[in-house]
Amino acid sequence: MPLPGEQDRARIREAILRLCARFDDAYWLTRDREGGFPEDFYRAIAAGGWLGIAMPERYGGTGLGISEAAAMMQAVAESGAGFSGASAIHTNIFGLNPVTVFGTEEQKQRFLPPLIRGEEKACFAVTEPDSGLDTAHLKTKAERRGDRYVVTGRKIWISTAQVAHKMLLLARTTPLEEVAKPTQGLSLFYTDLDRSKVEVREIAKMGRKAVDSNLLFIDGLEVPMADLVGAEGAGFEQILHGMNPERILIAAEAVGLGLAALKRAADYARERVVFGRPIGQNQGIQHPLAQSWIELKAAELLVREAAERYDRGEPCGAQANAAKYFAAEAAFRACEQAILTHGGYGYAQEYHVERYLREAQIARIAPVSPQLALCYIAERVLGLPKSY
Repeated sequence: MPLPGEQDRARIREAILRLCARFDDAYWLTRDREGGFPEDFYRAIAAGGWLGIAMPERYGGTGLGISEAAAMMQAVAESGAGFSGASAIHTNIFGLNPVTVFGTEEQKQRFLPPLIRGEEKACFAVTEPDSGLDTAHLKTKAERRGDRYVVTGRKIWISTAQVAHKMLLLARTTPLEEVAKPTQGLSLFYTDLDRSKVEVREIAKMGRKAVDSNLLFIDGLEVPMADLVGAEGAGFEQILHGMNPERILIAAEAVGLGLAALKRAADYARERVVFGRPIGQNQGIQHPLAQSWIELKAAELLVREAAERYDRGEPCGAQANAAKYFAAEAAFRACEQAILTHGGYGYAQEYHVERYLREAQIARIAPVSPQLALCYIAERVLGLPKSY
């Protein structure tokens, strides 16, 4: 007998797969070739109430947890949408978690309902060209001037900034030389993306053309005091509340993408006949696909453990990093094997698996490198000395 949580996840999965069936492989192939934000897909997700799956009911959300959000995002990717679909809604699902935790009641009433209804899109403006994953040493400055801050700096790899109305922005409000440690003096803002003060320059990239990635040049952006989230100088601690959910959701999306690739490979192996027999009858084809299934199911369990710990309010940094690392590698291997199973056809766009392989790299690279995920496990779980 399934547990109640499992029943909820199964219902979510079925509902999302039904919705995503309206956006078939041809739809995502066109988006991959031509680019352009998948607005109709985004609207369908919003109309179903799914953007607020992990947000409080009092603001229009569903009031569920990251466990249910992970089930949703895995199903989106598994439908064939891959990261083209998942990334279109990814930030809206987890990005405003710091606002939910640290924002005032007025901010929650002002910020959350438009996001949940799909009226406003948000982007996550943290990473910078020079600091990369060294968030504590970011250089974007927010200087207090009367009743507002004036922000100047650069951000990079900011997804959906071409279409976003708002941005969750991390900037330094106290100079680095004036704080006791680098993680102090950073502040978090949720504010308008004013394009008269922010130049958004799209980055041509390897895959996921449907969802833009950008370099932001911020010059004199005025941010009202009312858009400061939580206490000034506490932004680093606040942003951490979004990092573990992001790792968990990325991992779930990677599992979904890997399962989509695996299904295509198995279908092809059953249908493709060479030397008078289906190639799926050969153990050289069977065994790598079976191994990928095992790895993806193991990754799914890691995702579930991390998500459930987060929802219970328990420490989950190790589990979130482990899930992100393992799911990304399992998805990459599954996508690679799907291409090899298809042989030459795997290299053709019309069979879709080459897109999956390109998109699988996203989960390996972002939001944290595999090396730093391993460092986290080594230091926090195994008690080994810090290596960087």
